[in-house]
Amino acid sequence: MTTDEEDDQAEWNSRVRNETPTQQLDRNWAALLQELRVVQTGVQLLTGFLLTLPFQTRFDGLSTTGHVVYLVTVSASILATVLLVAPVSMHRLLFRRRAIDVVVRIGNNLAIAGLFMLGMTLVGSAALTFEIVLGIGAAAPAAVVVGLFAVGFWFVLPRIYRSR
Repeated sequence: MTTDEEDDQAEWNSRVRNETPTQQLDRNWAALLQELRVVQTGVQLLTGFLLTLPFQTRFDGLSTTGHVVYLVTVSASILATVLLVAPVSMHRLLFRRRAIDVVVRIGNNLAIAGLFMLGMTLVGSAALTFEIVLGIGAAAPAAVVVGLFAVGFWFVLPRIYRSR
């Protein structure tokens, strides 16, 4: 967001919501925290399931490419978990330091990066599942479809509405 957009947003919040900048930051933090609660649970469960895969008998049936996809996928899932928990850690470490603006701004960026890594995790999970069930030929198309849906709904659709 540019400085002009930030000024317009602050003026709108003051006029329409009758909020001070601090109240806006508090509301933004509460909204971000709620979003993180929703996504963290899913990412942590997905990471847990991924970590159990090498101990399954069918895991050895994956191709060499499948094993590489698995390692990239589990790495993306772990990184998504780290990124999505990081804003909470920041808040704890900066608590009562009058840094809510930093926590909200950086927390937002971390959440977006975490969603990107979650998207990579879902793409890899689809590829792995389709390879195990239907064979390696089905893995790439499944990954592409999931990737297109994630990019479309998570990034393109909001940008379309943001530009209006």
